[in-house]
Amino acid sequence: MTPLLSLVVYTTLLTFLAIMLGAFLRNREWTPEGLKAGLSNRDELPEATPLGGRAERAAANSIEALILFVPLALTAQLAGSAEAATLGATVFFWARVAYLPIYLIGIPYLRSLVWAVGVAGLAMMVSKLLA
Repeated sequence: MTPLLSLVVYTTLLTFLAIMLGAFLRNREWTPEGLKAGLSNRDELPEATPLGGRAERAAANSIEALILFVPLALTAQLAGSAEAATLGATVFFWARVAYLPIYLIGIPYLRSLVWAVGVAGLAMMVSKLLA
């Protein structure tokens, strides 16, 4: 497997972690009521705590980022540009790794800066594909 495809796998796993963490924190699944809500159809969830809301939003943002990243990575792989796109993909991946805890902690300006670094990684990938 190429380094670029490995980053696709790692980013997918990171996104899955964000989704699970978002649900766990949103529903307070360490409590009996939260576990019951998490195992239900989630029709009547209690209001999220600030941390739970941030975790839920971070999970949604991770899904959005994955939707942008995977097509670029797979296109680069198929076009024979995997090696050229790997630096941008690496920047994107590590920005996403940093983004999740920064969002959960609630550091607003740093969160936006790290998000922008991830977007820059995507732009690096696009520039290699359009070169």
